[in-house]
Amino acid sequence: MQRTATIREQMEEFLHKHEMTINRFAEISGVNSGTLSNILNGNRPISMQQLDRITLGMGLEEGFFYELYIDECIFHATPDWRRLGPFLHRCAELGKLNCLDKAVRMTMDNISYSPLLFETAELFFKEGKHEAAVLLYKSVAESERFQHSERLALCQYRLFVLELTDDQDANLQAAVYFEPFVDRLDEMYQLDALRQLININVSLNRWDKVEELAKKMGSKAKIQYQNDVKMYDLEAGEVKPLIFYILYAQLIQANVCRERGNYEQGLYYVSLYMNPDWVTEPSIDEIRVINQFKDWGEANKYLYQLMVGQVEVLTDYVEYISTRENEIFTALCNIMIAANRFDLNVEQILERFEVYLILKDQSSNIGTINRQVNTERYTRLLSELGIYYLNSKNYDKGLQFILESLDRSITINSNRGMLRCMGLFEQFRDFSSYECQKRYKTLVSEVQDLNEKKIGLSTSYI
Repeated sequence: MQRTATIREQMEEFLHKHEMTINRFAEISGVNSGTLSNILNGNRPISMQQLDRITLGMGLEEGFFYELYIDECIFHATPDWRRLGPFLHRCAELGKLNCLDKAVRMTMDNISYSPLLFETAELFFKEGKHEAAVLLYKSVAESERFQHSERLALCQYRLFVLELTDDQDANLQAAVYFEPFVDRLDEMYQLDALRQLININVSLNRWDKVEELAKKMGSKAKIQYQNDVKMYDLEAGEVKPLIFYILYAQLIQANVCRERGNYEQGLYYVSLYMNPDWVTEPSIDEIRVINQFKDWGEANKYLYQLMVGQVEVLTDYVEYISTRENEIFTALCNIMIAANRFDLNVEQILERFEVYLILKDQSSNIGTINRQVNTERYTRLLSELGIYYLNSKNYDKGLQFILESLDRSITINSNRGMLRCMGLFEQFRDFSSYECQKRYKTLVSEVQDLNEKKIGLSTSYI
């Protein structure tokens, strides 16, 4: 195998080929001629800044020498963070993640680098360079896997948040793996970590686990509130009032009651988060949080009445959410469930809010709605729309929505969604068009492929 010329050898070849003196190349590259001479003679290591200037002076693309730089100036040189640190930053800036990963792995034998790598990962996280941050967090977590440090726990927390996808199976595994690390986190991170875990478990419909985590978060938040501890929204870097976590725990417990059909108990929790009279002299941020929970509570009171069969409140419910754009999508999901349960005609409501029957990011006055929760909710909405039109004997439209929900269920790897949609299609297969049957056959084939992959993945661990 032919040996790749070193950086110095390629510099020498460039100078020879272009009949260029060191002084002339110093003018072009902006690197001192004496420094260039020492580099060419092997008397001086190349700094990151010098490497980039040399590369540019030779007319090569940025990062051209990075692979060689790892071997020559990091691996086979005396470890020096003054070179490694800037190298990692440049790799992150240029998206050269393979080089970044290789350099980090070569230096992980030196445990003293772990704190520096962690600090760099945190900086990348704040700068939005998430792919680069993930590689560093993984390396730090691997080097400290036998320790019970806060740094290890925070690495696992960052990895949990950054690696969440629309794949429900993968998210379930991530949540189960991360949960034991929550109590090792510094208390300023614990509440937000629990909130993230709750949201993922809500999207997975794991209501027993959701209830357990909500109680834990509420208890911890109350203790911190009594001790006047400040909490931060660790993604945005802004102060997040502790009362948010107390009220959110109560809202989640109300949702658990709703899912179990215990609406009376659910209304009790609604009354708790709607009337936090224990908050004295609230700040501006706290007032914004309180007002948002009051809005949610008012909407949920209508919903709970609707779900127990008080269909006369539907008109008031619709008018209430019509003035609150952020509430419309969620309300439509709930209205369709009630419509199918009580055989309601909601055609006018669907026509009125047709533009909201799409998947897009949802937000409230105090933040964005969790993406996984939003995606699962949309998948359920599609199936409920399908059921609604099937019940109305509009079979073609109904089955189209069922197939859309099946397609989305495959995308998010939702076993529950796939089984629901396939069962519905089989029930109404005789009413389906040739086009619907053809698409259904294709989607079933995708489900089978997905299941085979799951089996292969599970057996690979036996």
